[in-house]
Amino acid sequence: MKSYVIGLDYGSDSVRAVLIDSENGKEIASEVQWYSRWKKGAYCNASINQFRQHPLDHIEGLETTIKSIVSKSKVDAQLIKAICIDTTGSSPVPMTEDGTPLALVKGFEENPNAMMVLWKDHTAIGEANEINDLAANWGGEDFTKYEGGIYSSEWFWAKILHVIREDEAVKNAAFTWMEHCDLMTYLLIDNKDLKSFKRSRCAAGHKAMWHESWGGLPDDAFLNQLNPYLVKLKGRLYKDTYTSDEIAGNLSQEWADKLGLSTNTVVAVGTFDAHSGAVGAKIDENTLVRVMGTSTCDIMVSPKETIGTKTVPGICGQVDGSVIPGLIGLEAGQSAFGDVLAWFKDVLYWPVDNLVLASNILSAEQKADLKEEIDANFIKRLSEQAAAIPLSESIPTALDWINGRRTPDANQELKAAMSNLSLGTRAPHIFKALINAICFGSKKIVDRFEEEGVRIDTVIGIGGVARKSPFIMQTLANVLNKPIKVAESDQAPALGAAIYAAVAAGIYPNVIEASKHMGSDFEAEYLPENDKIEDYKVLMDSYSELSAFIESVN
Repeated sequence: MKSYVIGLDYGSDSVRAVLIDSENGKEIASEVQWYSRWKKGAYCNASINQFRQHPLDHIEGLETTIKSIVSKSKVDAQLIKAICIDTTGSSPVPMTEDGTPLALVKGFEENPNAMMVLWKDHTAIGEANEINDLAANWGGEDFTKYEGGIYSSEWFWAKILHVIREDEAVKNAAFTWMEHCDLMTYLLIDNKDLKSFKRSRCAAGHKAMWHESWGGLPDDAFLNQLNPYLVKLKGRLYKDTYTSDEIAGNLSQEWADKLGLSTNTVVAVGTFDAHSGAVGAKIDENTLVRVMGTSTCDIMVSPKETIGTKTVPGICGQVDGSVIPGLIGLEAGQSAFGDVLAWFKDVLYWPVDNLVLASNILSAEQKADLKEEIDANFIKRLSEQAAAIPLSESIPTALDWINGRRTPDANQELKAAMSNLSLGTRAPHIFKALINAICFGSKKIVDRFEEEGVRIDTVIGIGGVARKSPFIMQTLANVLNKPIKVAESDQAPALGAAIYAAVAAGIYPNVIEASKHMGSDFEAEYLPENDKIEDYKVLMDSYSELSAFIESVN
């Protein structure tokens, strides 16, 4: 008898649900919903790097998307065996003692500090610096060593520490905190006991300094030196963690009724989008999977006997089972990738918004048509003209640190910069420089892995940038001097979540076997162009020189 599973993928801007045939990974139905409050810029302040999201955006999106795919597919609810949820991270949410997200409680509905603190929120830079100073100097275990040795302002403890210092009301009202992937899983299942709820190994290990060698979360004495509240909070969190091939619980009657499903449907333990995306792209040993969107996450897996007790400095963690149970998951990434290009587009768009579309000469219909035409061709035309610029021509050197640096060696205080500008520099030259910058940032990550003895034979790109920009992918192949395959699936993280769901439901014995049957095929491959490799090495040297200078004066 046929069986189906659902993968629910929460990105930065939208949530997407896919219904997957567990036999072959075929997508039966899909639906996307954009976050309405986030789209309006609610609860955000880019000038101070504050990016918050209301849980209602996520709850409404969950209901709408899953109801839609169940309805469109006309699949018998009894045949939909499991759901797994992946999210961006680290994106913690404060909760009350009865398991309610604090932003849904009267008095906190419009308070940004009661919202989900999105991964890209960098308001906790000072707190991250404190954690790093304490980890290096307190005289006990270095709790950051399995997270690259540098704790980031993008992560769990730093964000919570910042919020509770800034907002006494939130501090007093928040009984506990959950990562986004845990929260959405918790809301769906029948078990509402916060203490026994199965938290994500992926989230805990990569972002909350959880490790089995020291018995779970950091020591009370360590947390107490940061703030006694964190010790109290730790007692309300968890000791054990679970991989996403395990069952968190069954769908509750309330949600089964809302979604048109059955309480026999199981819900797997949650995970992060990059890790599930790697599974959706059939990750294997010695393979680097690049999840390429607004930022990047770079994921690898390694047998325990290969990596042993060695820690890779400057990455975003190495965690047993965070990608594939039984293997060590390694994570790195860039704080901005697509966001670098989005920033440049916004800069160039100023005269369009403020002069062209504000003109009284054009009708409202003409303005709408013109805006649509510009949007459709903006990046395409820039890419075409940038690609035509020979590497022998004077090209600016840019840094990709527009939102700080995630890896290698997290430093969210760093700013981007550009050099080698002249009167001959045009928009396509700057665009080419920015493309080079995001690719050079990628090369730094690859170099760090290889310098530490982690072999990379294959690179796989997934996500919107990988599928939509041949110019970026060809540049990346030339800079890395490695072939890059592009996953065919437009929904690799959701597909990976569905693969976890299939294992949790007992349809497959393990993630590797499920991935073989359900994982994405590849639609393209980019090979290094031998005549350009040396030119990119020279440009890479300029990037490294500018990086060193900016870091020295920042």
